[in-house]
Amino acid sequence: MRFLNLHDIPDIERMTLHEYSLRMAASRLRRLDRQYEIHLQAWANQQAKATKKNGKPFYVTFKEFFDYEEEEKRILGFEENIKNDPLVQMVTKANRQRGREDGEL
Repeated sequence: MRFLNLHDIPDIERMTLHEYSLRMAASRLRRLDRQYEIHLQAWANQQAKATKKNGKPFYVTFKEFFDYEEEEKRILGFEENIKNDPLVQMVTKANRQRGREDGEL
């Protein structure tokens, strides 16, 4: 109940062994994700405090440390990159041709 966040006894009783195993694996993965975030935060804190050999801060602005806008563009540009990917274009073309052959279009 604790790890699976289940509170309804009938739901627990109906759960199969396979479902229980999947839910427990998901619970362990959530815990792993949380540990990752904690360690990433500790690393980021250390990086934010980093200094050059002369004692000056390595990062003068937060944007130098983490450029949110640039990351956002990279993530949102993923869809555009996919559209321009030659392999994706080839598969799309093949699917269109197959649809015509099957009389779907």
